[in-house]
Amino acid sequence: MKTMRRFFFKTLHRAVLLLLLALFCQSAEAQHCSRAKLSPWLRQLVDVQKNEARRAAKSIPAQGGPAVCAFVRIADDHAQQVFDAYHAQALSQTGNIFIANIPLSELSAMAADPRVSRIEASPLGKVLLDSMSTHLNALPVYAGQGLPQAYTGKDVVVGVMDIGFDLTHPNFYSRDLKDYRIKALWDMLSADTLGSRLPVGRDYMGTQALLEAQHSRDGNDFTHGTHTLGIAAGSGYDSPYRGMAPESDICLVANAVSNNKQYIDSTQQYKFTDAMNALGFKYIFDYAESVGKPCVASLSEGGHENFWGDSQLYYEMLEQLVGPGRIIVAAAGNQGHQKTWMHKERGVAQKGTFVYVGQNMVFTLKSKDDFAFRFVYYNETKNDTVLISSREVLQSPDSIYRCMAPQIDSLAVGAYPSCYDPTDICYEVVLYNNHSIGLHYPLSLELLGQEADVELWPLNVFLSDNEANPLLNGAEVSHNIHAPSAAPCVISVGATTYRNGTINAQGDSCVFVDGEYGRKANMSSSGPTMDGRTKPDVMAPGINIVSSYSSYYIAAHPEAEDARWNVGYYDFGGRTYAWNCNSGTSSSAPAVAGAIALWLQAKPDLTPDEAKAVMARTSRHCDPTLAYPNNLYGHGELDAYHGLLYLLGVDHIDEISKQASPVKMGFTEGGQLRLLFPEALSTQMRATVYQLSGSKLAQQAVSAGTTDCRIDLPQAQRGEVYVVQLDGYRPFAGSMLVRR
Repeated sequence: MKTMRRFFFKTLHRAVLLLLLALFCQSAEAQHCSRAKLSPWLRQLVDVQKNEARRAAKSIPAQGGPAVCAFVRIADDHAQQVFDAYHAQALSQTGNIFIANIPLSELSAMAADPRVSRIEASPLGKVLLDSMSTHLNALPVYAGQGLPQAYTGKDVVVGVMDIGFDLTHPNFYSRDLKDYRIKALWDMLSADTLGSRLPVGRDYMGTQALLEAQHSRDGNDFTHGTHTLGIAAGSGYDSPYRGMAPESDICLVANAVSNNKQYIDSTQQYKFTDAMNALGFKYIFDYAESVGKPCVASLSEGGHENFWGDSQLYYEMLEQLVGPGRIIVAAAGNQGHQKTWMHKERGVAQKGTFVYVGQNMVFTLKSKDDFAFRFVYYNETKNDTVLISSREVLQSPDSIYRCMAPQIDSLAVGAYPSCYDPTDICYEVVLYNNHSIGLHYPLSLELLGQEADVELWPLNVFLSDNEANPLLNGAEVSHNIHAPSAAPCVISVGATTYRNGTINAQGDSCVFVDGEYGRKANMSSSGPTMDGRTKPDVMAPGINIVSSYSSYYIAAHPEAEDARWNVGYYDFGGRTYAWNCNSGTSSSAPAVAGAIALWLQAKPDLTPDEAKAVMARTSRHCDPTLAYPNNLYGHGELDAYHGLLYLLGVDHIDEISKQASPVKMGFTEGGQLRLLFPEALSTQMRATVYQLSGSKLAQQAVSAGTTDCRIDLPQAQRGEVYVVQLDGYRPFAGSMLVRR
């Protein structure tokens, strides 16, 4: 398993290239409006299915062959008639958007039905705490310090959709091991489907069934979910590695991504799409609703955004799923260390970069204007040049331009309107070579046209500078937020960094440096989104984070590279478990999800927009030189304690310190407010008591040498919350909330 810390963007397989080429190799039929209703990936599947049928010299029966799980928008109230007509099975409905299993052989006919306005799906994505609670200022929240009670995520459901869960891990019990906190798991990859009510796999509910299952089907080979779940909701067991919501209930979905696709039966492969992931979120929220509890769901997976429109219905469905007490959090992505965007502004004649990749190269250009782009291949004897104009592409049959080029075996460019703005024309450039591109000899790409505004996004291409032409240095680190983190209704989380490594279980120093001093981690993806919105929304620590690892993965892969980062081992129930140090926005997202669980405990009807408003008001500004929100940090690094103060209505009192005081306090039976100081005061302090409205209720000097102070508050009402502000001696200064 590729660990998060060693994340590098892999070259696409040649089969993927062929599928992309299929996008450009449409016949005149491709221009038909029925095909326009299909998202591009589905069009590719239709073509593949038809080609296979031709090769077999037979047609696939209407109800035979593989099915795809997809979003369907049906414009009228005859949905069931449509599904029956095309042998499709509706799995879920939100408004006029359905999730359905549709036979591949019926996709074209279904798209031609006038009652259907859109069918869409995207393929699989990929997977992208001893100090976490300190950096996110959650320790006073757990202690109830300065708050009317302790907040630990109790009576809140934390959902995690991921791969590689160890259901037996003691981190998912209560800290005293009396309560097992995992309540439900939908294992999408389970082969035990007899009697299952779910479209793929099966679910397990109840302590006995879950512990007998032991792990998700992929748990012997993957442990990503065990790590992220520990960050979101682990109790810590007998360690300092406590998750953010250590007393929450847990609901899991073990899904499929490109990393674990070997577990997918070939007859089921097209069912594992973003539509199936939407059903995963719905499963988590439905469980929470069945037990009457608020819920936050975390996803540490994702894939690239695109202009094809593969995710429009996905985002709309997620918008319908979230709401009061229903929040989705997702990782921003780990491409922040790569140049992933280039912009040639109008008025600039030329801008360029060098490109390198394996044998396949895919990138997207976008512009409203006429422009040209040029490849220059710097070989030993001469520079070979290929010049292509946007006008040539648009004037080619079906807007697909093909050419032969020196040092390049095949080159195709296809044009299509952007799904966000149809006046923007996108140009998908697909290049193939028998040898690696840009590795042996430099290959540059230049955007040309004085009056043209052009943007470039690489799909599997590395952009870089090169001494062969130092002027071609126009690529930037930007525009690389992953989906579905890019969705407007999803809280997108980037990574900050504090640690540069750890000491492993053998006493060896393990070093991974990706930034410092609480600033953005270099790998953390940055915005904006492809349609220009600011992302990420918030930040949390993501580098060298310690959390739980699957005992089954450890047993099956004792020599795995990531075992070097195990910081400790222990036995429980006859198995060996580990705490492991890992990195990426995959660690940041569950931390924010766990913090939001603390907020949901205080305000069970908290909405995603309200959560973002709390972040905007209370997050720590990691780089004070920047304006917030921005596309590096969003609103800044989340602060769990100040967020609770804001939700509880205390944040508006100007005199209240944002720092929690360590002084213990509470009301006596007689109605006095009692302050217990950790040690005798060396100097005088002042205690001021406020109502939540901001009205001052009392003020009293606290003399030097005091350890126990009592303040008479005869007007304090039982059940009411009051704010106490301590000023003076710095170690004990700060604010706290206390309930009478």
